[in-house]
Amino acid sequence: MSRFALGVSRAVGRVTEAALGPYQTAVVRIGFAATWLLFLLREFPHRQELYGPDGPWSWDLARRLIADNHAFTVLMWSDSQSWFEAVYAFAVLSSALLLLGWRTRTMSVLFMVGVLSLQNRSVFVGDGGDNVIHLMAIYLVFTRCGRVWSLDERRARRARAARARGESPAADRAGPALWTVLGLVLAVATGAGWLAVGWLVVFWALWAVQGLWWCVGRRAPRSEFRILLDVIANLVHNAALLVIMAEACLIYSTAGWYKIQGSAWQDGTAVYYPLHLDDFSPWPALSDLLSSHGVMVLLVTYGTVMVQVAFPFTLLNRRAKNVLLAIMMTEHAVIAVVLGLPFFSLAMIAADSVFLPVSFLRRMGGWAARAGGRLVPGGARAALPGPRGEPAPAGEGETAAPTSASPAA
Repeated sequence: MSRFALGVSRAVGRVTEAALGPYQTAVVRIGFAATWLLFLLREFPHRQELYGPDGPWSWDLARRLIADNHAFTVLMWSDSQSWFEAVYAFAVLSSALLLLGWRTRTMSVLFMVGVLSLQNRSVFVGDGGDNVIHLMAIYLVFTRCGRVWSLDERRARRARAARARGESPAADRAGPALWTVLGLVLAVATGAGWLAVGWLVVFWALWAVQGLWWCVGRRAPRSEFRILLDVIANLVHNAALLVIMAEACLIYSTAGWYKIQGSAWQDGTAVYYPLHLDDFSPWPALSDLLSSHGVMVLLVTYGTVMVQVAFPFTLLNRRAKNVLLAIMMTEHAVIAVVLGLPFFSLAMIAADSVFLPVSFLRRMGGWAARAGGRLVPGGARAALPGPRGEPAPAGEGETAAPTSASPAA
């Protein structure tokens, strides 16, 4: 076999036998779920003006727009106040459960439904971070993002421990019950004609695949068909992970190249102007202090452009990538404080997290486990990986696959 063919064989084996980046996808899941959850909780007193029937973008205007662009939102199913409150509470609950990693396959879909329903209801609400959350909510559906740092991983680990002791794991009742309820909801929505054909196909396909996965894992956990399903899931996961990485690179590269074309970025004064806008000056004294130093404004302006343009190219060098990643995350943290854009910054930091090195994420998991162990002895350790941080080979609704099909970290 030639060296090229051997390399191709190894690459194919890597993307089919393993769900790559389990820690990165887990931290992306946690980051975006936390960002959306915090946004919904912060805006809870203003939810009517943002997404409700009393907002300036009325229900009739939203219905006319959606009739043209065919966007998805369950808020168009009814204009009643009670329905809006139910959907808002649903979005909060699905975000919290995805954050915890409970039934991540199902919660990622419900999280997407909540995000799209609210954002497509009022398309003019947001600060840029909403677009990132919108896209990532869709991508997360296709990832196996609950393999570490999740309640699913803890449940799978306890099931393996029970089998190792010769005991039968506790029967999974919540999964089939949740699957049945969602099937009934889909059937009602289909019969009422509330969903477009495209979304009907997507949701019914996801519902059927989840049921098939559970049945095969329950009835034939070591069959060849189960191995095939695992290979397909790994391929889909790795493709979605690649799309997430490409999306983050695209955001920075397009932002950087568009900045280069602006005269204010060319002469080094672009950062000065937002510091003097009332909407972006939560701390006027701090904004005045920063803008009074011309050299600092110049360096930050040019530095922002250079970092954004250069970042996609630094992926070829691990050390350079880590340095620029730290700089960008620090920059977003400063933007959150100085310009008063916390959720935009959190969304971008969550997107950047897909490039964090595994060693750092494992150390971070260890720190969280030790901190949680001090607060709740034994509680946090049960929910996080062991000393080596190895992810579980089984996720929501799965039983352990044969060794040849089990993903590695």
